[in-house]
Amino acid sequence: HHSKLTHLVASPLRRTLHTCLLGFGPEDGHLGKVIALPEVQEVSDAPCDTGSAVSEIEGEFEGKVDFSRVPEDWTEKKNPESRWEPTLKKLEVRAAEARRALREIAGGGEGDAQIVVVTHGGFLHFLTNDFHGVPAGKATGWENTEYRSYNFADSTGKDEKALLTETQESWNRRQGEKTRPTPEEQAELQRVFYRDMEPYLKYTAERGWMQ
Repeated sequence: HHSKLTHLVASPLRRTLHTCLLGFGPEDGHLGKVIALPEVQEVSDAPCDTGSAVSEIEGEFEGKVDFSRVPEDWTEKKNPESRWEPTLKKLEVRAAEARRALREIAGGGEGDAQIVVVTHGGFLHFLTNDFHGVPAGKATGWENTEYRSYNFADSTGKDEKALLTETQESWNRRQGEKTRPTPEEQAELQRVFYRDMEPYLKYTAERGWMQ
């Protein structure tokens, strides 16, 4: 699969950048730099989910990461005026912005772009609009280093939300012959996920964070 890749994208947090470089950064460098995309950073304002200023980490990656899309304010997650504040509504908006950015990186639907996105378990449910398989009391249904494959649902590139749909091959690899959730079932799964997740979006030392 590595030979088919055309772009590498990662959350600008250190752990995702290092994972992307270690897992997908070929020695010949034919994919170019990893594109740091702040829209796919993790959801909460906990210290572990808040990144660092580009000026602090750029040198650490020795020119292997393109930080041009990362604004100075991307770490401002506790400011109610910030687009990065972790509320359910702002996370939905950010996820749509992330999908549109990925579609733009892919070339707007032209050609056969194959993009790797290294992001975070909590945010992946907002990015994919898939809330199936999240265990009770957990922040995500994704395992560490798990991968799934998606296409843009609208191949014309005109969908404002740039929605994603999991490929059948990816679903079958994970779920075998199980039937996918209906839209109504996904809506109920989303409601439960939002209910359980919302109290943890704003971090406090007393409450901690969901695992």
